[in-house]
Amino acid sequence: MLDLLHDALGAGSGVLVGFTLGLVGGGGSILAVPLMVYVVGVASPHLAIGTSALAVAANAALALRSHARAGNVNWRCGFIFGGAGIAGALAGSTLGKVFDGQKLLFLFALLMIAIAAAMFAGRKREGEEGMRCTAQNSPRVVLFGLGTGLLSGFFGIGGGFLIVPALVASTRMPTYRAIGTSLVAVTAFGLSTATNYALSGLVDWTLAAMFIAGGLLGSMVGAAAGRKLAADKGALGTAFAAVVLVVALYMLSRSWAAFFG
Repeated sequence: MLDLLHDALGAGSGVLVGFTLGLVGGGGSILAVPLMVYVVGVASPHLAIGTSALAVAANAALALRSHARAGNVNWRCGFIFGGAGIAGALAGSTLGKVFDGQKLLFLFALLMIAIAAAMFAGRKREGEEGMRCTAQNSPRVVLFGLGTGLLSGFFGIGGGFLIVPALVASTRMPTYRAIGTSLVAVTAFGLSTATNYALSGLVDWTLAAMFIAGGLLGSMVGAAAGRKLAADKGALGTAFAAVVLVVALYMLSRSWAAFFG
């Protein structure tokens, strides 16, 4: 009975993660980690991080398929950004594994609040339609990719909530296109981080499978909702910032004592 409940909670959490990835291209990991720790009941933060990285990578690939069909993916920019970030993700995840798990959650929440504030401030920026990655802006994209990959690996996240603003800042592409493009890098970063954690035995394969199954449904619904919200220039940015902020405040309340105790 407990195993059945555990699997059901994992699948339900996967629906939420997939929906968020499909809707705003990020937030999957920032939901997956606290859901695994506080809802599913995974005792080890490192095991939760490793498992969530695998589940989010798979769910991001599913969401990417929906965005690609809608023409919202700039493949060249996605591959440049994602390729540069893989090295950073591997280095960051190696460092993250030796850092205290509860303190990692606390720092993770602080980073989320900073990103939410930045996204809310820039929610109405429209970006440039038809933007391409060229010889002129590619070095900037590579630099942002490396930095984002490092943070993604260190915190054990797919990094979509970092990648979207990084893509907007480095290329000036519209938010809705950055959301679709970010999923290329989310998939790459998540697989890199999950591989590193799996080599240390820090992936729960059954739980990951339940997350992925639930995420299949959630990603399709989220992508459809995202296409409707794209018509409102500020709606996606506001929704993105709100999701990040709410989860960050909850994580701070749960990890505060562990960090300062």
